[in-house]
Amino acid sequence: MPVDSSQQSIDSDQDKKAAVEQLEGVVLAPEFSAARTKTLLRKLDWHLVPFLSLLYLLSFLDRTNIGNAKLFNLQKDLHMPTTGPKAIQYNAALAIFFPFYVAAEIPSNMMMKRLRPSLWLTIIMVAWAICTICMGFVKDFTGLMVVRAFLGVCEGGLFPGVTYYITMWYARHECGLRMALFFSAATAAGAFGGILAFAIGKMSGVGGRGGWSWIFILEGILTLIVAIIAYWAINDYPRTAKFLSEEERDEVERRLKADRSSLADEFNVKYAFDAFKDWKIYVHMFITIGIYTPLYSISLFLPTIVKNMGYSNEQSQLMTVPPYVVACLFTIGAGYAADKMKQRGIFMLAFEFVAIIGFIMLASTGKPGVQYTGTFLVTSGIYPLVPMGVAWNGNNIGGSLKRGVGIAMHVGFGNLGGAISAFCYLTQYSPRFIPGHTTLASTVTMSAVLTIFMTLYLRRENARRDKWAVENNMLPENYTEDQKHAQREEGDSATFFRYTI
Repeated sequence: MPVDSSQQSIDSDQDKKAAVEQLEGVVLAPEFSAARTKTLLRKLDWHLVPFLSLLYLLSFLDRTNIGNAKLFNLQKDLHMPTTGPKAIQYNAALAIFFPFYVAAEIPSNMMMKRLRPSLWLTIIMVAWAICTICMGFVKDFTGLMVVRAFLGVCEGGLFPGVTYYITMWYARHECGLRMALFFSAATAAGAFGGILAFAIGKMSGVGGRGGWSWIFILEGILTLIVAIIAYWAINDYPRTAKFLSEEERDEVERRLKADRSSLADEFNVKYAFDAFKDWKIYVHMFITIGIYTPLYSISLFLPTIVKNMGYSNEQSQLMTVPPYVVACLFTIGAGYAADKMKQRGIFMLAFEFVAIIGFIMLASTGKPGVQYTGTFLVTSGIYPLVPMGVAWNGNNIGGSLKRGVGIAMHVGFGNLGGAISAFCYLTQYSPRFIPGHTTLASTVTMSAVLTIFMTLYLRRENARRDKWAVENNMLPENYTEDQKHAQREEGDSATFFRYTI
């Protein structure tokens, strides 16, 4: 039976009014003291961040462990040439993951908004665990390509989904550190992956399978076990979190409402289109692809780069660990400092220059000591940029669904850099890989130029809004709830919204 459109409109207005009244009730709740707020944040951190970090560690491990598997006769056993024109098959197997990964990101974030985080993240995690296990049983190049493509589809929703999820719990200036802690799992995956590959590789011949096969099978089983736990371990929203008291739930919602300036939170496709029309998100997308291209290049090829400095397969696996450990420390430290100063752009620029210097060191000399030092600068420069960049973009997108779609656009386009990275270090350019190093130095330089542009623009736009506010006696802190509600659908274009620089 058709529903009258006018009745739908009335129901929609009533739903919005009820939601606003509920939120306004949260505002009236007494605000926590600084000490209680600190305790509340620690409680959130303890219950949310460690498990999310574990999920991303497994995700990054499962997509990049092919770089470790390569050193244990992957190409030989799958009849993939290591020299000549067809040696590019390995690079193609790396690259096919990323278009499918990117295609899944925006729909995945919308599905997580439509369903709930615990259910959706568990579904995609089980799926990619099965794909990882299947990689251990492929017989040839075609099979590897097919499974890598499915792995991309299944993994695509995790990083943008968790990034979006973090913004549903923390204020804008608190997200950077939490995203840094979450993403530091990628550096842990690099270190852990090298050690794990060194150990699992010794299983070569067990069950008639090569060491590369056992790397995929055992790491996939580990992911599957954690995926089963994830359904009960992930808390969906502050309002339904069992580890919070009723008073604490009210305080988390009050803080989010105060920080996000009462902007729209409901599901409406028009907010997705608002994201597609925002030019600032596209600038961040190009900043991101300039960062993610070297991120994946290093993640996939660091064992090969180190091996070509003159070390054995086993030594190469272990020597990849220290650069990742140092990068982990810088990723967490940078996230903490950026949140403390409530700045993003200047930190982004500093780490971009560190990475550029690292690539120059790798390209300019054949001395193993200098090259190995360059890997420390590259990892320490690139890895902190990923969570900082997504936090910067997410901080500056007003409205829940627009932010979810904008983050997925940001991460999705950046991950296309993974497809580029697969062809940066071709066999014919070994052992120095000079074209690859110079290409990556160039992409980071592009990101640095765009970072300067965005920092200057956001400073000027905030100054313009502050001037207008003074002239019209409309300072953000003086807006009433009714005045904020009138602009709730305008997102970051609302006159009371200020950008994080």
